[in-house]
Amino acid sequence: MHRDSLAVPARFSAGTAAPSTPLPAGACDCHIHVYDSRFPSAAGARLLPPDASAQDYRALQQRVGTTRTVLVTPSTYGTDNRCMLAGLAALGADARGVAVIDGTESDAELQRLHGLGVRGVRLNLSLGVSGTVAALLPLAQRIAPLGWHLQLLMAPDLLLGQAALLRRLPVALVFDHFGRIAPSMAGSAAHGLLLDLLQRGQAWIKLSGGYIVSAQHSVEDPALDALAASYLRAAPQRVLWGSDWPHATASAGVQAMPDDARQIDRLADWMQLSGDRSALQHVLVDNPAALYGFGPLAAS
Repeated sequence: MHRDSLAVPARFSAGTAAPSTPLPAGACDCHIHVYDSRFPSAAGARLLPPDASAQDYRALQQRVGTTRTVLVTPSTYGTDNRCMLAGLAALGADARGVAVIDGTESDAELQRLHGLGVRGVRLNLSLGVSGTVAALLPLAQRIAPLGWHLQLLMAPDLLLGQAALLRRLPVALVFDHFGRIAPSMAGSAAHGLLLDLLQRGQAWIKLSGGYIVSAQHSVEDPALDALAASYLRAAPQRVLWGSDWPHATASAGVQAMPDDARQIDRLADWMQLSGDRSALQHVLVDNPAALYGFGPLAAS
């Protein structure tokens, strides 16, 4: 779809044009949040964005061409997953969820979450208001019987300090936002650890939030190119993409509101650099289906 062929405004996304990059059927945005002021924010939450609904996100899907979605409970709500679950219900069978838990939940509660579409839990050690590094092993042991993954957001020095533990956790790991590796840290020990975990099949990486790790606070930053391509070359079957809509850091004034069509086109740029022309199908369709358990695509 050409960028000028469709003009669809969507809240919390700059621009109105479609991506220049045509997306394969079943393309998945693996990292979004929803917000609703009917649900109270957690004490100490630092990001308090305006309401952003599943219906708002539907408009973005129409514009950029994705059909599948992964909703993640944001740091704003602590361990209260009600807002995420409401979004999950609204988006239906083409959505999956990543919850935040403290590990004391009953087996019945975890089974309930699984039945609603949850397939992992997030431990946010950067902006989170619940959970500590001490929770890594207990959470992993708690969710292993469900086949869930553990999604991590943690600073590179903390990541490196937990290398031995991360290698022996009994669940798959998912690192969002480029693994919190800034382009200037490409080639560092922390970057090397992530590449090794990917190549060993122990982890997945989300090419999401490029504007968060960029020194320019922009996905257009050319310094992101080599970093993104390093993950794609290392393990294309372990790379995911996410928009990070509705871009809570932009609402907080950290950076300008991203153009999500351009985020997709930048993903295509990184794939060209990696030399794998089939990577778009892997990253947007096959890899999310494998990790989140999406069913076969419906026949046209």
